Amino acid sequence: MSSSSSSNVRPPAQDAWLHAYKSLHPQWQSISHSHQSIIPISISRVNQFDAGRLDIEMSAMLKEQLVKVFSLMKPGMLFQYEAELDAFLEFLIWRFSIWVDKPTPGIALMNLRYRDERAVESRGKVRTGLEGPGLTVAQKLWYCVATVGGQYIWARVQSFSAFRRWGDSEQRSVARGAWILIQRIEGLYKAASFGNLLLFLYTGRYRNLIERVLRARLVYGSPNMNRAVSFEYMNRQLVWNEFSEMLLLLLPLLNSSSMKKLLSPFSKDKSSSSKEDDLTCPICQSSPTVPFLALPCEHRYCYYCLRTRCAAVPAFRCSRCNEAVVAMQRHVGQPKQ
Repeated sequence: MSSSSSSNVRPPAQDAWLHAYKSLHPQWQSISHSHQSIIPISISRVNQFDAGRLDIEMSAMLKEQLVKVFSLMKPGMLFQYEAELDAFLEFLIWRFSIWVDKPTPGIALMNLRYRDERAVESRGKVRTGLEGPGLTVAQKLWYCVATVGGQYIWARVQSFSAFRRWGDSEQRSVARGAWILIQRIEGLYKAASFGNLLLFLYTGRYRNLIERVLRARLVYGSPNMNRAVSFEYMNRQLVWNEFSEMLLLLLPLLNSSSMKKLLSPFSKDKSSSSKEDDLTCPICQSSPTVPFLALPCEHRYCYYCLRTRCAAVPAFRCSRCNEAVVAMQRHVGQPKQ
């Protein structure tokens, strides 16, 4: 019975799988699309903060080099145009990075780039965080206006109000009202920046208000980033900083005359310089304008140097012979040979 029934079953046609695929494909697409959703991508908040700090350091380095160019100019002249100088450097960084669809130096070092979040949201799906176009021309221009022009205008308004002393004007004057308005605008901006910081720490999107208004988000620039961290340079810097701080702490406590006396046996050409040493003050190493003698050894000092040392140290000893100084006398003859 079973053998007869199995012999009556015909094998499926060769293209049966193709017909089954065509019939089930629309249903599979509808099910997959119904379960698809936007996959959130977490961009490192530390990298975004570090990118901002690196950009600030880059601007400071450029400013330092530019100030050296005008080092021979009239002192204080460049300080009057500090706001213009900062705006010029910020414009250069914007012109050769964001305007030409490239990240700023700090953003590039952190493997990040700007992305137009509006275009990504309209597309509706993000898988790796690498998709999405860059900023539009309008976004780039508004970014320049806000970062370069806005900061320059605000810096000039604050310096002008401080120079004119609007805050010290009369209570009902126009200057006083303008100063109060400036303070309120600054307070609102700081409060909004603090709120944006809290949102950034929670969501990881938009470091500052400008990025949030323009919907310019920092995302990863490439899928792979080789992060080779070497602590050798950092260790050298830490050691040198600690050593320099120790020297700054110990140098005021050292007696220069005793140190000089300790190193005097190792000095060269001592015989040729002995006569010049007798003619100079052993404390300030210059020729005394008002020479005084330390008694009883009668070595010559400046009046100010000898007077201050005797007043500061009651048991002051001569820096040349280490003999106790009991009195001082104005020098009128030849110095002691």
